[in-house]
Amino acid sequence: MKTICASYQEAVAAAADQITELAASKPEAVLAVAAGETMVPLFAELADRCQQGRLSLKDCRLFSVAEYIGAEPGKTCRHMLESQLVEKTNLQPENCVFLEEENLDQYDRLIASAGGLDLAVLGLGVNAHIGFNEPATPFDSLTHRQKLTDATKRQKAARFGGFEAVPAYGLTMGIKTLVEAREILLLALGEEKAEAAFKMLYARTDSAVPAAFLQLPSRVTVYLDEAAGAKL
Repeated sequence: MKTICASYQEAVAAAADQITELAASKPEAVLAVAAGETMVPLFAELADRCQQGRLSLKDCRLFSVAEYIGAEPGKTCRHMLESQLVEKTNLQPENCVFLEEENLDQYDRLIASAGGLDLAVLGLGVNAHIGFNEPATPFDSLTHRQKLTDATKRQKAARFGGFEAVPAYGLTMGIKTLVEAREILLLALGEEKAEAAFKMLYARTDSAVPAAFLQLPSRVTVYLDEAAGAKL
C-alpha cells in the first residue's frame, strides 16, 4: 500500500493523475467508482481534464460501487455519478452499469464478463467502511445488500436532509469484489476521516475495520489531504 499525504488540491490532482495515466495506457479500462461526497472534487477535476483534452474516458467501462435502497431519484449514487461524472466527461452512458436490486445477483458476473476491474476508485467512511461494507462484513463478501450503521447514516444525513431520512439499507460491491481489482485508489479528505485513515493503515486486517483489508492487495494507493492524514 502506497500512501500520499498532500494538500487538498494536490491530493485530488494526484488521484486524478492515476486515473488519467490508466485511461491513456488502457483506453478500455474497467472502473469501479464510488459516489460519496469525497468524490465530488475528483469528478470535477476529471471533467476539467476531459474538457481540456488531457483525459479521455470514451472507451472506459464504469461500474458503480454502491447504491441506496429506496432513495429519492435525485439523491442516489447513480444520480451523482450521472450528473457529476458521466454527463461532464466523455464517458459513454452505454458503457456504464449501475448497481440496483434488479442486477444485484448478477453484478459480479457482469464485472467478470467485462474482464474484471482495472481500477476501483473508493472513498472512506468515518467508521472505515469502503463501499457500503460496514464493520463485521467478511473479507470474502461479494456484491450484496447491506444494513447501514448509525455512523454511516450520520455521515450521510446532510445529503438526505436529516438522519431519519437516510435509507436503512444499501447495495454494495463486496470486499472480495473490490480487492480483486488490479489497482485500488482511495481518496480521503478532511479531519473527520483522520481516525478512519489511521485504522485503515495500521489496524489488524479483520472485519472490524473493513478498509484495513486494503493492506492485503499489492497495488493500492491512498491519497490523503493534510487533515485526513493528521493522525499518521
